[in-house]
Amino acid sequence: MNFFIVFAAIFIQIHATGANVPAVIVFGDSSVDAGNNNHIDTVLKSNFRPYGRDFFDGKATGRFSNGRVPSDFISEMFGLRPYVPAYLDPAYNISDFATGVCFASAGTGYDNATSDVLSVIPLWKEVEYYKEYQNKLRDHLGDQKANTIISQAVYLTSIGTNDFLENYFTLPNRRSQYTINQYQDYLVTIAESFIKTLYGLGARKVSLGGLLPMGCLPLERTTSFLTGNGGTCNKEYNKVALTFNEKLSGLVKRLNNELSGSKFVFSDPYPVYEQIFQKPSSFGNVCFSRCFILLI
Repeated sequence: MNFFIVFAAIFIQIHATGANVPAVIVFGDSSVDAGNNNHIDTVLKSNFRPYGRDFFDGKATGRFSNGRVPSDFISEMFGLRPYVPAYLDPAYNISDFATGVCFASAGTGYDNATSDVLSVIPLWKEVEYYKEYQNKLRDHLGDQKANTIISQAVYLTSIGTNDFLENYFTLPNRRSQYTINQYQDYLVTIAESFIKTLYGLGARKVSLGGLLPMGCLPLERTTSFLTGNGGTCNKEYNKVALTFNEKLSGLVKRLNNELSGSKFVFSDPYPVYEQIFQKPSSFGNVCFSRCFILLI
């Protein structure tokens, strides 16, 4: 599965320091949701076939994937369990979450208005769940051990596509308030606040995920086909993704200098996915990284 090239930099850069990684903690949208949407009142769920056909026991867990999602593979790379459980899944408890936990919610974004579209968990609420998790972890392990896990864990974030595809380019409100450049800057401001909040809560190793060529996603190419454009990629959307990634990359560089003791990594999926879209045969039996994906 070639999607994991996108995240390999995290493994390499963290391990280059000789640091131990006791847990993987995940924030974001459908790209990393491990099943939290199963336990909230939203129509956006994936707890049915063919989702999960390649997961353990062929179970549809609520991951928007034929099997595991990237954060699951990253957890396994660090020698932890081969999947990261969803925080809202009652099948797991704090002892399970001590080595990894997922707060992600399919359909969400940086912008609160994005999460409102399909009534999913906003990013600020994911952070509130994380604070709750910290308290439970300290009660379970004691302050010293819990604080070690919190500071040495790797934090993965994958979010932002929905802000553009499900919000800005689909609904009129944000377009009436912001130009596309202004909206990107607005989202980067939220991303900065989010990272600083995690830092203030003890996080020191954070991967901030960028956008893939969102104009080439199946939904966008299908729309292009239906409107008589031959199923081509939406170049405008791809240009927005590239520009936004540049701004996120700049943010990561700046925060590495500003926040002492931190190690922030920008994970850029754009080049890898661009290769897959342009010449899929080179990658064998790969469907983007997640087959049957709903792309939310």
